[in-house]
Amino acid sequence: MFAIDSLLVKIALIGVIGIGAQWVAWRTGRPAIALMLIAGIIAGPVLGLIHPEQDFGALREPMIKLAVAVILFEGGLTLKFRELRHAGVAVFMLVFVGVPVGWALGTAAAYYGAGLPLEIAALFGGIMVVTGPTVVVPLLRTLNITPRVKHMLKWEAIVNDPIGALLAVGIYAYITHGGAQANSVAIVTDVVAASLLAMLIGGGAAFALTSAFVRGWVPEYLKAPVLLTTVIAAFVFADLIMHETGLITVTVMGVVMANRETDSSHMLLRFKEDLTVLLVSGVFIILSATLDWNVVTNFQARFILFLILLLFVVRPLTIMLALLFTRIPFKERLFVAWIAPRGIVAAAVTGLFALRLSDYGIPGAEALVPLSFAVVIATIFAHGFTAAPFARWLGLDRGKGDGVLLVGANSWTIAFAQFVKAQERDVLIADPSQLALRRARRAGLPVHHGDILDETHDDHLDMGRYQQLIAATDNDAYNALVCSELAPEVGHDRVSRMIGESRPGGQRRGRVFTLAGTPIEEQLDRLLAGWTFGRTKITEKFTYADFVARMKASGGDSLAVVRASGDLAVFSVQHRPGVDAGDTVWTFVPPDDPKARLEAREAS
Repeated sequence: MFAIDSLLVKIALIGVIGIGAQWVAWRTGRPAIALMLIAGIIAGPVLGLIHPEQDFGALREPMIKLAVAVILFEGGLTLKFRELRHAGVAVFMLVFVGVPVGWALGTAAAYYGAGLPLEIAALFGGIMVVTGPTVVVPLLRTLNITPRVKHMLKWEAIVNDPIGALLAVGIYAYITHGGAQANSVAIVTDVVAASLLAMLIGGGAAFALTSAFVRGWVPEYLKAPVLLTTVIAAFVFADLIMHETGLITVTVMGVVMANRETDSSHMLLRFKEDLTVLLVSGVFIILSATLDWNVVTNFQARFILFLILLLFVVRPLTIMLALLFTRIPFKERLFVAWIAPRGIVAAAVTGLFALRLSDYGIPGAEALVPLSFAVVIATIFAHGFTAAPFARWLGLDRGKGDGVLLVGANSWTIAFAQFVKAQERDVLIADPSQLALRRARRAGLPVHHGDILDETHDDHLDMGRYQQLIAATDNDAYNALVCSELAPEVGHDRVSRMIGESRPGGQRRGRVFTLAGTPIEEQLDRLLAGWTFGRTKITEKFTYADFVARMKASGGDSLAVVRASGDLAVFSVQHRPGVDAGDTVWTFVPPDDPKARLEAREAS
């Protein structure tokens, strides 16, 4: 027997609930942040399975802070300076204009709307300029919107997180050092100096790590542990200098490492992504489970006015003023003006300062915790459930990608691309050779000149547009490499490869394209022999069993199936997707089978 009060059981329960909520979100298409919030509230105040304050005691605050540090570092790792090519001016304005404007408007809303004392309102207004990668990144993952809007929201969330915390630090110092009698210049000087030192610590740690990795001073199996340990150590060291400056350190560290060459950058980034998913799940469950009846009863009716002002006045005005003189289209500004969910940093930092201010006997501090949780819950639900419909209404949602990305320009891929295009689906041929792409261009097909594995391809390729990637060059090793490198990014079920005659290959290097696993050389020969691409509609009358029998007789290849829902799944040696009535199968068939072609036309 085990006791539910066992800390070990509760830690496991937090993991199961958090990851389970993310899996349900993936299956249902609902926003993960909202489902994790609901799951935490059910596990905590509703069922009483988790009591974070009692279960973890003094460890709760440092656990959350370290988790936020790692999350912010991972967010920094995703910030490539080349992304600023299209959104750089907007990001600059969101940080250097949006933060002070948002702070001023948030302070006014907290003072007049929530009725907080002016000093407390200024502190809370500073915290409210944050959005945060813990809520924005999971939300963006579910949306297929333009890269510029994604870059703006992502950069704003990651960069503004430490800035909001530092604003709160400055106001806290002002309040606790005598209010109007405090030396404001000295406080600002201390905060700026500590911030600059934190940036130097983060940048120095990043340069030291990347140099050590490139020079081979750290073995491969130790790189991820050394990186994680260094992130935590740098965060703690900077935080000892001044509270919350560690957030700047880890953010700068991540950005510097993201833009410096590291031999193991892909491996390290995937490790951090996996760790971040676990940490986000755990911290969200812990924070939402922290809600109790005392917090709920401290919520006052006037706080609703503040929430309305925050959602419909403060954020829209902040973004519109910040982006007023930029070339960002109005509909993109409108979308950014609506999307501003608050998460871990807002709740954690507010709770920290509320506790300290209450100890100082500052009136109004007791209202910060219920108000911060109200903001987190309201913004997560408001923005989480409306982001996708709002993007569709504005015309920013490009829908679910249904295209095919072909790697390698040759006669077979060009012919197949023409067939895919005729089915009214997006198709793209990528190849590093301009000469190889000439025939594809002449055929009127979209092409991408460059190595698909080059990181800069993200600047020109929107992988969200493509449902399937097929590596079909004449280099078997390169095809396998494309699958192994891109499968973690786009999904193992969405990448496949063609093989060479002498290299049958294995499943670990990517699914082998077509049900028969026909080598690319043989497919090219078949094309010269007059083989053609076709499609067959499966019906109640002409069943899949009939189709299989016909294909076996003709010796043709089954390539893919288009389901009635529009989803595209490819056939491979390792996987035969299910085919039902109403689905359409794409085929590659020999020219000497007029009967089969007649049946296909009649069935479709």
